[in-house]
Amino acid sequence: MRKIIIGVLAAGLVSGMSVFAWQAIAADECCPKDDQTPPLDLIAATPIGGLHNPYNDDVAAIEEVGHKKYLSFSCNGCHGGGGGGGMCPPLTNDTFVYGADDDTLFRLIALGSDELQKLGYTRVKKEIVTGPMPQFGTIIKTSDDLWKVIAFIRVKNPSSVKHVSTPAQTPGQ
Repeated sequence: MRKIIIGVLAAGLVSGMSVFAWQAIAADECCPKDDQTPPLDLIAATPIGGLHNPYNDDVAAIEEVGHKKYLSFSCNGCHGGGGGGGMCPPLTNDTFVYGADDDTLFRLIALGSDELQKLGYTRVKKEIVTGPMPQFGTIIKTSDDLWKVIAFIRVKNPSSVKHVSTPAQTPGQ
């Protein structure tokens, strides 16, 4: 497996002064549980294809907390309370418009579909609803919270689990 070293900026306070340090991590080690990195910062620091959900091994264990976060970020307003759809596509069918892999879902939710398209992503599948996905990368404060929402989606759509590591597209590569 190929390792790509990326930098993660860690901030702290020492005697009232800000201290910044770069910590090198490998892309295949990305995304530990409880990661407090803001989603947009993690995206900026991680090459396409390098984002992996740390909860994939047991999404059922995180279902309840993931569902609560899904509701708290108002995902249900568009996708329905259980992910079955509403004015936007259901998360329970096998039509993931940009791809069902972890990296693409994380970027789609954080950046929104308009920004995702600016990065070179295109729709690889069709859905009845084709409106834009808004950006949630500033609403969802931590990468861990976003991974928990994605884990909830995986529980609601078990067939999507087979796609977690298989990108439907890799723009810019």
